[in-house]
Amino acid sequence: MFDLRKEHRHQRAVIAALDMPVQAYDTRVLLDELAMLLRSLNIEVVGEIIQKRDKPDPAYMLGKGKIAESALFCKEVRADIFVCNEQLTPGQRVNMQKILGIEIWDRPFVIMKIFERRARTTEARLQVELAMCQYEIPHLKGLGRQMSRLGAGIGTRGPGETEFERHRRKLERRVRDINDKLLQVRKRRTFQRYRREKAGIPTVALAGYTNSGKSTLLQQLSEGRDLYIADQLFSTLDTFVRKVKLPAGHNVLVSDTVGFIRDLPPTLIAAFRTTLEEISLASLILLVLDGSMPDVLETLEVVEDTLFDIDASTIPRIVVLNKIDKLDSTLIPFLQTRLELQSKAPVKVISALTGEGIEDLLQEVESQLFNKTIT
Repeated sequence: MFDLRKEHRHQRAVIAALDMPVQAYDTRVLLDELAMLLRSLNIEVVGEIIQKRDKPDPAYMLGKGKIAESALFCKEVRADIFVCNEQLTPGQRVNMQKILGIEIWDRPFVIMKIFERRARTTEARLQVELAMCQYEIPHLKGLGRQMSRLGAGIGTRGPGETEFERHRRKLERRVRDINDKLLQVRKRRTFQRYRREKAGIPTVALAGYTNSGKSTLLQQLSEGRDLYIADQLFSTLDTFVRKVKLPAGHNVLVSDTVGFIRDLPPTLIAAFRTTLEEISLASLILLVLDGSMPDVLETLEVVEDTLFDIDASTIPRIVVLNKIDKLDSTLIPFLQTRLELQSKAPVKVISALTGEGIEDLLQEVESQLFNKTIT
């Protein structure tokens, strides 16, 4: 099956995607992002395949002929892994592996591998393991059908089927065990939030695309207190909460947690429910965007969609256009106006790195939370 703990260093991958008439995002953008995700796992992308189709092939995702063609290409470039941008069904994965003869991954699996590598605390590791178990269980069904043929006759159970069932039960027991442990974490978090509410301190959650600068912003707001900051995807999987003093003297608690990305696997969203509640139960959301990204308007849409998925779409928000130190200053007013129109929320422009615009942002936070005009 999948060796989820195995390190894949210096491996070579061919990436593939469908180009369909109706799809949420541009195929080129999706493939570039998939390549970036793989590079963060130290996997070299040695080729790509794009197939125009009206809809996915139910048996192979790409057409069977394209998969056969891909097998020759993968052999030519000495690829170890074939990675589909689209999420694969168990059957598609099994069928593709038969023809390609190398490891078959999809985008959700790649993202979970990154989460696995970034997890540093017990809670984060538990949440990642839960997501991986929930991802693997349905895929066992496809493998189980293959295994059951190893000696199984009509009305009999082959040794492969028995092994499949044993592994599935083991995973299901592990899921129950992890859920029990995370329930205790959730109870502690609920009690902590109760104490904050009782103290009358509002909570502000940082939400945004991965690597948009949320952790750097929290460090800037909390005047440099200890935080792990790295220029990499999903550097933050845990929740960090810091007290921040606003211009007129009010205190707020600002939390930073996991970043978002296109097609974030539902199993990860479900597994990180306890962590993401810091956003869905906040008084105010700072929606942080990387202004240096060419598709910044599209990333706003991704973040807003994810906020909807975690029941946080109705919480008041401020859009924070970050990394303006990397932007041509003449573009900033244009981007600010476009973001205001798209988000229907106030937009503040800042550089979390240099501190530019931070005071103006804090004044807007104070105005929204305490219904106060700052002069």
